[in-house]
Amino acid sequence: MELREILAISGQPGLFKYVAQSQRGVIVESLLDGKRMNASATSKVSALTEISMFTEGDDIALADVFTRIYEHTGGQPAISPKSTPEQLKAAFAEVLPEYDRDRVHVSDIKKCFSWFNILVEAGFTEFKLPTEE
Repeated sequence: MELREILAISGQPGLFKYVAQSQRGVIVESLLDGKRMNASATSKVSALTEISMFTEGDDIALADVFTRIYEHTGGQPAISPKSTPEQLKAAFAEVLPEYDRDRVHVSDIKKCFSWFNILVEAGFTEFKLPTEE
């Protein structure tokens, strides 16, 4: 399983693995409980490789943020997304000190740590962007 196969679906908790194309959208499998469902063509579906975080300089790919968190935690799950906003901001600043504090909201940080923890529990150890061919 590669990072480019992992999807976030607006309005749905957790992350999903791409399974197949269907007539009305895509078939995905939840990384949380393994249940399959159809994500309709009207759903906002984003591959994790397409998402980036705002920084003071150039934006940084979410895969690179995950790599930094993985190195920081030594491969263990990160801080709980249910921690206080102050704790979340402090933990995120340790991992990504150059993040844009005006444009990156606490909800974005919660989602980042939540997704990272889901991926680590699913067995991810490398967060590479697909190479252009």
